[in-house]
Amino acid sequence: MEEIVLDIENLEKIYPGGVHAVRGISFNVKKGESVAIIGSSGSGKSTVLRCINRLIEPTKGTIKLNNQIINNPMADVNDIRSKIGMVFQSFELFSHLTVLDNITLGLWNVDVDVALPCATQNEINGEEAKMLVANKVMAVAEGANMPCTPEAVEVFLNNGVMFAPGKASNAGGVATSGLEMSQNSLRYNWTREEVDAKLDQIMVDIHKNAFETAEKYGMSGNYVAGANIAGFLKVAEAMTAQGLI
Repeated sequence: MEEIVLDIENLEKIYPGGVHAVRGISFNVKKGESVAIIGSSGSGKSTVLRCINRLIEPTKGTIKLNNQIINNPMADVNDIRSKIGMVFQSFELFSHLTVLDNITLGLWNVDVDVALPCATQNEINGEEAKMLVANKVMAVAEGANMPCTPEAVEVFLNNGVMFAPGKASNAGGVATSGLEMSQNSLRYNWTREEVDAKLDQIMVDIHKNAFETAEKYGMSGNYVAGANIAGFLKVAEAMTAQGLI
């Protein structure tokens, strides 16, 4: 079993005035693993990092470093910070580059196990995908609308990189909107826990459908093909049921 050095569970941060900067974030980082967090300005990236380094106190949740809970009143903050390195963007950003170029400059030129492009479309092109492959990336999951160009996707698939296309991995937002419309139609309010459970099952089903469809059509492990074919079949079956075709 791989050693987990950083474990974050249900992290939340609400700033004075009611701004909910981070809501229920959970993830872990294993020993020797590199993780890149990418997102638009104001999405809570810096807040998460500052919570880890105890520069700000989270409103809720648990942060464990080497299996020690570090966000409790009894923790030695100075000892914690001595074990965590942090570079502040205000001192390290290059003024002649755009924000996106500053971010990707670091991402494409270091060893990264997992890449999560979550900001905007066309974040990663073919050449940048080759850089990630050269840096031994194992998995890429889209968290925005088409952040990887078709050329980038082809590079990942041709090099055996696990790739989760946005139409599957980024479907949570649309699914949540559907749940909201269902609540409105039913004149009923689900609890947050109920919505999370329903969304979790939706995402599990999406993965299952994409995986099994790729297997069925002889493209095992190709989630792009699996998601595309599964989506097409779902529309075709609905049209047939309605007598349209």
